[in-house]
This record gives sequence, C-alpha cells and structure tokens, in this order.
Amino acid sequence: MQDWIETTYRKESRRVLATLIRLLGDFDLAEEALHEAFASALAQWPRDGVPDNPTAWLVSAGRFKAIDQIRRRSRYDSKVAELAREQEPEASPEDCLADAHLEDDQLRLIFTCCHPSLAVDAQVALTLREVCGLRTEEVARAFLLRPATVAQRIVRAKAKIRQAGIPYEVPEIDELPARLGAVLHVIYLVFSEGYSASEGDAVTRPEFAQEALYLVRLLANLLPNSEIRGLLALMLLQDSRRNARTDANGDLVLLEDQNHDLWDWQQIDEGLSLIRELLTQGAVGPYTLQAAIAAVHAEAPRIGHTDWTRIVRLYDLLLRTTPSPVVALNRAVALSMRDGPRAGLDAVEALIDRGELVEYHLTHAARADFYRRLGHTAEARLAYEQALSLTKQEPERRFLQRRLDELK
Repeated sequence: MQDWIETTYRKESRRVLATLIRLLGDFDLAEEALHEAFASALAQWPRDGVPDNPTAWLVSAGRFKAIDQIRRRSRYDSKVAELAREQEPEASPEDCLADAHLEDDQLRLIFTCCHPSLAVDAQVALTLREVCGLRTEEVARAFLLRPATVAQRIVRAKAKIRQAGIPYEVPEIDELPARLGAVLHVIYLVFSEGYSASEGDAVTRPEFAQEALYLVRLLANLLPNSEIRGLLALMLLQDSRRNARTDANGDLVLLEDQNHDLWDWQQIDEGLSLIRELLTQGAVGPYTLQAAIAAVHAEAPRIGHTDWTRIVRLYDLLLRTTPSPVVALNRAVALSMRDGPRAGLDAVEALIDRGELVEYHLTHAARADFYRRLGHTAEARLAYEQALSLTKQEPERRFLQRRLDELK
C-alpha cells in the first residue's frame, strides 16, 4: 500500500497542489496541506481502503487540514480568523470532492506563476518548483545558477504574488499571446529535465517528459498557436528516442549508435506531420525551428545520411531569431559534422573566450570530442577531465570516463 501511495504522490501531487493553491490562495499553506493530506492517506487507506477518487480525496483532505491549521492560528490573529471564516466550507467533505478541477487548475497555476508583473527568470523558477515539482537544485541546474540564487527568486516571486493580489486564473484570450512565451519556456525546461536529467542515476526522467507533453497538449487545446504546436512537435520528436538512448545497463547511447527500431515511430509520425504543416504555413518561431532540426535527424536513415548542411542553416536561422549560447554550442557540434572538428572547436573556443557556458559540462565534453577527433590527446584528456568535474548525472560520468580511459 505504501508503494501505491508513493506512486500516487509522484503522479498526482502537482495536480493536487495546484487545486489546493486555488482553494487556499497561499502557496506555502497549500504545500503544507498537500503533505498532511498524503500523511492522512498513509494512515487511513491501508485501514479503510483506497477511495474511489484518490486524487479528489487528497484535495479535500488537504483543504480541511489547512482549515484546521488556520483555526489554530486564528486564536492569536484576527486577520487569520477572518481567513478561516472565508475558507469554511459550505458543504461536507464528500461534496467538496467535486471541487477538484485538476486539469484547469494546473493551467491556472502556470499562468499565475508566469504573470507579467514577475521577472521572467522568477516566472520560470517558480513554475518549475511549484507546478512541476522540481527541487530547487534541479531548477538551479536548468538555469546554470547556484541553488541559493534560485531559492531567493522563488521566495520573492511568492511574496510578489501575495502582495500584488495576482489572480489565480487563465487570462482572457486576447491577453494570452503576451503571456505565452514564459509559459512555453517553462514547459520546455520541464521537458528538458525529463529528456536529460540534470543529475542522478538515470539519463532520462520520463515522468517529467510526460508531464510536459500533457501540459503542452492542454495548452494547444486552449489556444490555437503555431509555437505551441511547434513545441509539441519538438518534444514528440525528441521523446521518441527515449528508449534507444540507454542500453541494458542504463549507459548512454549516442544518436549515431542508437537502434532505430527502439524509436517510437508513432510519436515521430505525429511530430513530422506537425512540423511539415507548420513549415508550409511559414511558421519560423524558435520551437518550430528546433523541431525542424529534430525532424532532419528523425528522417535520416542512419547518421551518415544526416543532412548536416540543412541542420547548420536551421541553427543559423535560430541564432538570428533567438540568440543563445546553448544554441551556439549545438550549432558548433553540427558545424563539426559538416566541416570537420576544427570548425567546431573554433566555434566553441569563441564561446569560451566570451565567457559563455564556461561552467557547462557539455561545453567541455564537446571540446574534448573535437580534440579527440583531431588527434590532440593531451588537450582532449584535459577537456574530458573538466567535463567530468562538472557533470552530476552518473550515466554521463560513465560515458565521459570511458572516453577518457580510451585516450589513456
């Protein structure tokens, strides 16, 4: 039973939290209520059995736990007493089960966290932490920042939402486009953590990738928009390779060595159909361009047939529309496949000279690979060692160590 409840926590806790935030109007109180609700489930479900609707039961239990807590605090604070009266339910706990509009609540919470009165970096950090359940350390890894810095952003963002009275709602249709950029950025960062875990014993975290796909499909149903569909195409094409990206031992398998029979061709077909439709319409937003790059990889029968010239051109266009050092690094890798490792190395060294991505392990892993292909063993060894010192994912560490051992 405990394993079953833990599985429910992994799958449903963020949806329960989103609804509790709507009902209680307070991030921290809702998070406490969430944990108390699951503690109650651990105590009651083994004895009484699992309720027919476990998720809604958790929402109701969490809300009533929060009300009890507010009542206790209201003895000392008249303002808290007023809040307790506001939260007093008009119906029984069983009737409150119908109050859990879980899918809508996640979208409401995303748009609340991505409100334009918050700084963009705070929007992304808060949503990754509160909507998607990434730990502060994982959010920091996504930003290439220190955990303390990200923690401060999250605290300030919560305070701003509370003080400014930011509404917990999905904006009107005419307000959506201005709010969409941060929301899509958040969803893609969640997917990226699922596609390539920032740390730990596994290459992927499928639950994050599936959560991101779930959210972007919800958003696509809410708002017809080319970049939403571009992001959906990108995630489908990237996630389609998940089962081929590791071997039986959990070790990393590079794209050129992957077994295409393990790719999810249903996802690929859906992604390719979306990207062809978008390109026919002339859509050239950043997610659509990245999806077009992923489509080139998906359409190549094997690595030697990949159209690297087309990929470099797409990266050139992506850099013009969305300048980013990470995009520049990916372009350098594509450039090395088209023009040779020296061209890729020069591009990466230019990034480092500008002080960009110096603490990013993939920067040094790319340098190491270029040096290895050029036959510069000493330089390759140093670059692999630097990449190893920055890597927190165990399969990546094993891969880099194997490359280093081969040089010796």
